[in-house]
Amino acid sequence: MYVSEWENGKRTISDRYAAVLRQLLGVTDAELRGTTPAPVVLLADGYDELLSRIDAASSVSESMVKAFNDQTELLRTMDRQMGAAGLVDQMTGHLAALEDALSFAVLPTARRPVALALAGASTLAAWQAIDSGAVERAWRHYELAKRAARDAEAPMYLAHAMAEQAYVLCEAGRPALGVDLVRDARCTVGQAASARLRAWLYAAEAEMCAHAGMPDDCRRALDAAMASIPPGPEDRDPDMLSIFLNGVHLARWHGNVLALLGDGDAVASLYGALEGMDPTFVRARAGLHTDLAQAHLTRAEYDDAHTHLRQARLLASRTGSVRQRRRVDMLSARL
Repeated sequence: MYVSEWENGKRTISDRYAAVLRQLLGVTDAELRGTTPAPVVLLADGYDELLSRIDAASSVSESMVKAFNDQTELLRTMDRQMGAAGLVDQMTGHLAALEDALSFAVLPTARRPVALALAGASTLAAWQAIDSGAVERAWRHYELAKRAARDAEAPMYLAHAMAEQAYVLCEAGRPALGVDLVRDARCTVGQAASARLRAWLYAAEAEMCAHAGMPDDCRRALDAAMASIPPGPEDRDPDMLSIFLNGVHLARWHGNVLALLGDGDAVASLYGALEGMDPTFVRARAGLHTDLAQAHLTRAEYDDAHTHLRQARLLASRTGSVRQRRRVDMLSARL
């Protein structure tokens, strides 16, 4: 009854129910209520307040920036293990605090570290929005991440935000445009890219090419990614903490792309990735089981496909991943 009255405008959503619905649906308060938050307006004679904000922003210390980054890292860990739906309020507040600090920082020495922290947090928020099915919010977060990366003079963060934004285009049915955006990201970062970021960009390009029906370009990009990935188990780049990528992660990605191409060799690559995968990557494991189901379907191995789809659905429901559940539903329809 309440849902019907909310939808028909006969009852407003109380703050008590709004808090529950935001976490359940993975939406912001503005998306839930259909409103736009009012911008902060300074009064005409509010110079004291303005100067107070500027002074506060200029006094943001290294320890404060570290606290911002630690909060982003905590939200990233929680997202990886539990999913994005329950983190909307925390992520919204975190971005608002970073944007506020940046808005009133005047000199570049004060702006750059905050802008860099905002770039990393915004790409995380955008990926969470994609996973929740909120594509417009994801797009806006990527635009914010790109602006922040430019402000921070951080070409690696800019390239990463551009390439991840290509996934919004792909989800919207424009994978060819996504290919162009990823390639533009590679050109943007040029020689400033670390080896790990270069491998990540090539792998993202390969995935976009697979969706766009460009198999030859896809395989060339896959080969370039495999040639670029640094050896060893380390998956974090000290200059690019937004990316997790090592040989095991890339093997999973490689298998995912081969499955998209309908290549029967995807199965071996995906099982190898499953064996060596970090168990804390719960949502990624849901994607891996979905990839295995797709690969088995290509080989007409329906029992195996059904087994992996059941596991993928369980993990996708556990993390509230709309994106993965959509893939599971599409593949289930083929059984």
